Amino acid sequence: MDELTYLRDLVVILGFGVLIVAVFHRFKLPSVAGFILAGTFVGPQGLGLVNDIHQVEVLAEIGVALLLFSIGLELSLDRLRRLWKLILMGGLLQVGLSILVAFLVSRLFGLPGNTAIFIGFLVALSSTAIVLRGLQRRGEVDAPHGRFTLGILVFQDFAVVPMMLAIPMLSDPGAFDQSVLGSMARSVAIVIGVFLAAYLIVPRVLRLVTMTRQRQLFILTVFLICIGTAWLITSSGASFAIGAFLAGLVVAGSEYRHQALADLLSFREVFASLFFVSIGMLLAPLIFIENIIPIMLLLAAIMIGKAVIVFATAFVLRLPLRVCLLAAVALAQVGEFSFVLSYAAKGTGLIDVSLESNLISAAILSMFLTPFAISFGSQLAAGVGKLHRLTHLLEVPTAEDAAGVVRTMSDHVIIGGYGFAGRELAQALIKCEIPLVIVDLNVENVRKAARETGDAYFGDVTSHEVLEKLEVARAKELVLLINDPGAAEHAVRVARKLAPDLFILVRTHYLLDIESLLAVGADEVIAAEREAAVEVTSFLLSRRQVDSQLIVAQCCRIRGQSEEESG
Repeated sequence: MDELTYLRDLVVILGFGVLIVAVFHRFKLPSVAGFILAGTFVGPQGLGLVNDIHQVEVLAEIGVALLLFSIGLELSLDRLRRLWKLILMGGLLQVGLSILVAFLVSRLFGLPGNTAIFIGFLVALSSTAIVLRGLQRRGEVDAPHGRFTLGILVFQDFAVVPMMLAIPMLSDPGAFDQSVLGSMARSVAIVIGVFLAAYLIVPRVLRLVTMTRQRQLFILTVFLICIGTAWLITSSGASFAIGAFLAGLVVAGSEYRHQALADLLSFREVFASLFFVSIGMLLAPLIFIENIIPIMLLLAAIMIGKAVIVFATAFVLRLPLRVCLLAAVALAQVGEFSFVLSYAAKGTGLIDVSLESNLISAAILSMFLTPFAISFGSQLAAGVGKLHRLTHLLEVPTAEDAAGVVRTMSDHVIIGGYGFAGRELAQALIKCEIPLVIVDLNVENVRKAARETGDAYFGDVTSHEVLEKLEVARAKELVLLINDPGAAEHAVRVARKLAPDLFILVRTHYLLDIESLLAVGADEVIAAEREAAVEVTSFLLSRRQVDSQLIVAQCCRIRGQSEEESG
């Protein structure tokens, strides 16, 4: 009968999840929020349809492990090396400042020092599962704010290990002895062993397995690596999910990462959904109503405080203001590893039960609100260039300074973004004596463009006011070369309203972005994904000395086929 009860609970959870998420999809609301709400409804403190949370938590733990395993697969050690500055400097600043601010505020309310530090641990962490899921759905993982957000999340995930090891010392200050030092040494040794395995063992094992041409064997091997590595790292004192994340990094070091990710995708989605449901089951509606004022105050303090800290961290690293704001919105919640820390501290007396209950409720609400915040982040970030006091501190020419210079121009080109493509375009226009003006939210890019072209200004190309200052109504073309599809779409919409006859050219990375950009008013969209295919084909056929007319025909075929697929 226990097995039948377990299956009944699973049917109820999945049934409510499908129903609520379908309704959320109808109104274009985030699915993650729907799963959390479904958990609140079916949980023992909601309608009481599912009473054994422990059984769901087991599946949920597998779900978050698979989710983080797939995130590790997508990152790879090489990608982490490219993000080392954001991970180390950004993560250290954000986590350190969050713990410090939470400690000071907790002490202000008379909480003991060890409790204040532990609350700092809980508050400092954000939700890797929810944030990366949201960024992936919007295609913003490789956008500037996506890379910064990813760097912070990676540091937070690694920071969980020392936080877990610090719990016994916080609950009993005299507990720092040789056993604790031994645990730390064992953790370091196991992590080093994992990274060595990434280079020496796992690629060879996967190569031998793929030679058998048995897909089932490959899936089983990937699962074995995931669960086995997670188990090894868990024995060092870290959480099971952290172990799975590191296991993903191990497999990502091999040439079979994409196949592994494809095979695990369906499993990940099902189990990860159960994780979000289990989070919702922790929320007690009656307790929430009884303590609504302190919970809402905690929620506001956490989300506003973390947003300000993330914004300040990004600003200190001299990132564009739009990136600062979007990252602040994305990372303002409390994460799933905070629950792991909370479970680890049970029975230690480190935190009062009522305070812990209120913190958990506020944490769940922050996770529930995050998908909505990410969805509306682009609208919130629009016009960020209007923060004049902050832009003045950057000591670069702003769109306000452009008014007198640009007013003398006509039929000029406005270039949004001064990366490699923007720089090359600007140089070509200068040689052809075509007037241009450059606008960017990256301070270093603006300074470089000002030195090389003369007419470069700090500003948000999505802002109505900035485009007006750049005389968009008198411009002949607007070229958008920014790595944020949401921002590009918003910029096209604003520019089209201000200048109906303006020719708008947009560079995007993916074919999937073309349709939405054309729909809001872009005249031409160039997808890097398509052009890369054209260049690869052209190069290889030329190398094989294929007739030039046939090469041109094949390139035209690719462009035409890509346009059909995007439409």
